[in-house]
Amino acid sequence: MGYRVAVVGATGAVGREMLKTLYERNFPVSEVVALASGRSAGAEISFGPKQVLTVKSLDTFDFKGIDIGLFSPGASVSAIHAPRAAAAGCIVIDNTSQFRMDPDVPLVVPEVNPHHLRQFTKRGIIANPNCSTIQMVVALKPLHDAFGVKRVVVSTYQSTSGGGKEAMDELFMHTKSSFVHEKSAPQIFTKEIAFNCIPHIDKFMDDGSTKEEWKMVVETQKILDPKIAVFATCVRVPVFIGHGESVTVEFENPVTAGQARAVLRDAPGVEVVDVREDGGYMTQLECAGEDPVYVSRIRKDPTVAHGLSFWCVSDNLRKGAALNAVQIAETLIAQGMLAKQAA
Repeated sequence: MGYRVAVVGATGAVGREMLKTLYERNFPVSEVVALASGRSAGAEISFGPKQVLTVKSLDTFDFKGIDIGLFSPGASVSAIHAPRAAAAGCIVIDNTSQFRMDPDVPLVVPEVNPHHLRQFTKRGIIANPNCSTIQMVVALKPLHDAFGVKRVVVSTYQSTSGGGKEAMDELFMHTKSSFVHEKSAPQIFTKEIAFNCIPHIDKFMDDGSTKEEWKMVVETQKILDPKIAVFATCVRVPVFIGHGESVTVEFENPVTAGQARAVLRDAPGVEVVDVREDGGYMTQLECAGEDPVYVSRIRKDPTVAHGLSFWCVSDNLRKGAALNAVQIAETLIAQGMLAKQAA
């Protein structure tokens, strides 16, 4: 017995990671359907080492009988097809930004707010948060429960895979061009990404923030606590996979670095690697392909009464996208909210 699962956007970086994660976690499937745009229909994609799936066209696919839809096709595509899938009885877990701030759609990180899943019946859709938000709230949740988070200032160092395969390709091409003393004009990014940092992700808003920075504010408040003040600066860096974040937190109650370290060591989804010596911390290169949110460099911030700072890294394609979506489906099953099973 298992579930019929459709992976939408299966040929993209996140879609491929969803297929990989379903297989690696031995998710109880009876059938997996790979869906993408019509131009990708007929292509073949692997599910595990032995099974090959033929990609079907999303535009013409009938979701009737599909239990779970893992969506990552882009917001405008999800806007059309996620409600269509939900109307057919498929529970949609959407990785795009389309539904995240919809009051009738829960925005869920299973280690943080699994109780919000009860709201999914209103529209049949569950939203996966932004990758940069996910790793931060996984680290903040146990600290908030123990000491009360009041204010967060975060600077992100986000990999090019957050912009999709074309963005990763541009990093490769720009890097290659620099070694042969050629210039390669940016297409995906606003400036050359090789050996550079670009403080600009998504569109600029009226207050000077970018939409990526706005997402971190409003999503953290929706997931964790609406009273938490958040200020973010989001930067694209020349890394293929893995996001880094420097997080400074002001708490309601006193906290020491040792107390925070102990709380984080017991937290689900968190691994503490924090030794005050050369190499005693995690980097983006090391977290690629790994599931946890790694927390390092935990230290007191003496500029506020109850301040703390830490560094965290996570694979944005896994915990920041595919893994979180699959964990949502696993949580639905564990909570008895996905009772229908297909033979």
